[in-house]
Amino acid sequence: MTGLFETTELNGMKIKNRFVRSATYEAMAELDGTVTDQLCGYMEELSRGEVGLIITGHSHVAREGQAGPRQMGIYSDEMIDGLKRITSVVHENGGVIAVQLAHAGQQGIGQDAYAAIGPSDVFKAGVKRASAMTADDIKRTVIAFGDAADRAVKSGFDGLQIHAAHGYLLSQFLSPHYNNRTDSYGGNLENRARLLLDVYKEIRQRVGKSFPIMVKINSEDFLENGITVEESIKVAHMLEDRGMDAIEMSGGTFESGKLIPSRVGTSTSEDREVYYRQTAETFKKEIDIPLILVGGFLSINVVEDVVASGLADYVALSRPLIREPNLIRRWAGGDRTKATCVSCNKCFSTLSRKEALHCNFEKK
Repeated sequence: MTGLFETTELNGMKIKNRFVRSATYEAMAELDGTVTDQLCGYMEELSRGEVGLIITGHSHVAREGQAGPRQMGIYSDEMIDGLKRITSVVHENGGVIAVQLAHAGQQGIGQDAYAAIGPSDVFKAGVKRASAMTADDIKRTVIAFGDAADRAVKSGFDGLQIHAAHGYLLSQFLSPHYNNRTDSYGGNLENRARLLLDVYKEIRQRVGKSFPIMVKINSEDFLENGITVEESIKVAHMLEDRGMDAIEMSGGTFESGKLIPSRVGTSTSEDREVYYRQTAETFKKEIDIPLILVGGFLSINVVEDVVASGLADYVALSRPLIREPNLIRRWAGGDRTKATCVSCNKCFSTLSRKEALHCNFEKK
């Protein structure tokens, strides 16, 4: 297993192995997004499980950007003390943690005065579900990401990740499936990528060159008129040219049918574990910055092959770590048994019942 369990550096951030906990909505925060003992305990468990880099669940940078109940927030300075609790417990266990900064866009839950906004108006059954963002909305959102980045540094996070995948706000702007604007934020790819680049520029100015910034993008949307592989690679070039430290590649949205980000039951054989292999191959031929690859990994020998072959620099896991937070420690200790996760997505059904995230496979 040479290579998987070696220490690497990402813009000065030391990562003790090639495994990343991909950002996953935990639903363990308070209703206002502040940190709880339960959320701290879960992050502690992941750090004890020897995950090289933990990325928190998507943390909303603005109230209208909240995607779900009990989602962790980073939109107020009042949250910093709670966020410090998370970073402290991870560091005490020798772990490294980054916070994912996110805005749900038109997927926002739209509660009370915080109506959902996005690149374009959205109507469902004749009712307006989200409003197209004005120029002032865009400026305010860019600043909100920058303010959240400041809080990330003050809270002791080792890095941060910008969420621009899965049909959330920045992904919506990138995708012509969602974005039908006719101003400088719509139309051609350069315009559709403008908000993501504005957000990155604002964050980089706030945190400086030596603070690790990553981004999560879709390989493609798997939607009619969605973003394509060719366009995603062009966006990756734009980010690389501006100094992005690493890119995590995912794919799909919650409207993508069987090709949603967390596919059901498709990883039963090893040759089907790497969802985005072809796009990763193209990426590595054209882009020099580190690639974090997520999507279907369950077997240690598949992970070894992906890293050893140079297909990806790091491998990210989500559902396997929900069922086995100690999976990486188990593999590092020599137990090469496949992850016990069966890709059934029952863990996410717990969220619809307003429960905290947990493996629900054995429950009837």
